[in-house]
Amino acid sequence: MRAVLFAFNNELPLFFSEIRRPFRFDYLAPDVCLEAVRLASLESRTLMTFGNDVVQGPEKRLLWERLLFLLSLAGNVPLSTLCTSLRSSSKSLVCSNEYAKIAEVKYEECYYFGDANCTGIRPKETLANPTYVCYDWIAFHRGGKHEIDLIETEDDFVNQIWFYPSDRIDGTTKVKDACVVSRISAEALSTFDYSETMARFKAIAEMESRGMKGKFNGYSPNGRPKYYKFKTSHLYREKQQEHSEAWLEEDSIRAPTDTEEDLLQAIPTAALAYDRILRKL
Repeated sequence: MRAVLFAFNNELPLFFSEIRRPFRFDYLAPDVCLEAVRLASLESRTLMTFGNDVVQGPEKRLLWERLLFLLSLAGNVPLSTLCTSLRSSSKSLVCSNEYAKIAEVKYEECYYFGDANCTGIRPKETLANPTYVCYDWIAFHRGGKHEIDLIETEDDFVNQIWFYPSDRIDGTTKVKDACVVSRISAEALSTFDYSETMARFKAIAEMESRGMKGKFNGYSPNGRPKYYKFKTSHLYREKQQEHSEAWLEEDSIRAPTDTEEDLLQAIPTAALAYDRILRKL
């Protein structure tokens, strides 16, 4: 996201070997104004939690898509998604796909934000036990109808549980599936205690500890209400390494320190350069 914002604000070409779309449940602040890029119609939403309800702004991925669209029309995403690896050497960036070199780009200065398939850009500190952000997507086959949008815990493992209308069911549905977000070290990632199965079990335990129940199942002989247990299955796990900021700069390589908040504030001014495109939207 920072790389796209930086390229947009400075009218620079953007090269990458993998698409790193913002997480589905990453939101902008409610007070961020996107009128300059014709996204003023996007509304904030209130998330139902077990604490104070949380007001979130538009989804980050919608802004990410709009900025990439504008960069593309301006000719600043020259390789699109065709490149699968990057190599920098002597102020030259070699871009390749699975079969051959597809481009070689000369540069005087390069701004580097990190890329998993990029080599030669500059030395960086190698972490002995890096941390990964894991997204475990869980389907609810029973007990998926409720009003909760988010559960947050104080643990790195199952740190957040996001609930969303199921993508497995066509049309509008009240049945919700879940995405469990965890931060797990590389060493722990291969152990059963941090596996997909344990993420699913702990997510259900967090729900039940907060009083969430499955579908109503009548009354017991003593008159107490009964509920079915949650019935779930694990869909898939996504993971990506959290990048270290301990990168060393070289003469022609720069590591911008601009925060995402600073870059967002610069959008209205930067958007003036894209007015010829924006006024058609």
